[in-house]
Amino acid sequence: MSDSPISTPNTESVPTPLAPALYLIPVTLGNTPIDQVLPAHNADIIRRIRHFVVEEIRTARRFLKQVDRNINIDDLTFYPMGKHADKATFSAYLKPLRNGEAVGVISEAGCPAVADPGADLVAIAQGEGLKVVPLVGPSSILLAVMGSGFNGQSFAFHGYLPIDGGQRMKRLKQLEARSIAEDQTQLFIETPYRNAKLFADICSACNPTTRLCVAAGLTTEQEYIRTQSIKRWKQTGLPDLGKIPAIFLIYK
Repeated sequence: MSDSPISTPNTESVPTPLAPALYLIPVTLGNTPIDQVLPAHNADIIRRIRHFVVEEIRTARRFLKQVDRNINIDDLTFYPMGKHADKATFSAYLKPLRNGEAVGVISEAGCPAVADPGADLVAIAQGEGLKVVPLVGPSSILLAVMGSGFNGQSFAFHGYLPIDGGQRMKRLKQLEARSIAEDQTQLFIETPYRNAKLFADICSACNPTTRLCVAAGLTTEQEYIRTQSIKRWKQTGLPDLGKIPAIFLIYK
């Protein structure tokens, strides 16, 4: 009897079964090539998910095609978060996960559940003991802190400040005082077309020695990060950031 080689099945092409979990999928912060800011592992996860809770269906579909143009969008189910989804709606969106299927969460930009409605969905999953898996990706908040030169061990993100001029000036003074008292970096944002107005209010409300960092267009070709004292900012001014998302940071 002749010896013959023992054949073994080739399992390299067989994907590892995806554990049922709520996968928090980061998105690019702008028109940045996927491979510059997202690890290949994310794409591998995305290809095996059939249910996605998304902030906006159109942009989510476009993002998935950028990840892998071979993804069949028509085979996927999308659940819109919108801006006013209630707890009952979010709970219903988790039904596939309760049935043993993976569910992905995609926001408009950056990391889901950070400064967007996805946090409510994660809270429900955690409350039910469902598995939650945050994936690696760009966070404008962390990138801004990293590039500012400010305290990275104690910082607070406040989202949008009041639109009313008087209330906003009061809030800025409060945040400046908190930065001094607690040795803490203070971060906040504004709608891009109001960036110039917020900048002017910061320069008016804060002390000349307080430092301000403006971090805009992070990870994109328009990236701009600069830290100066308020006194210096008044001398140099701010470039036109009327169409670029920006984060503002103040520190003593």
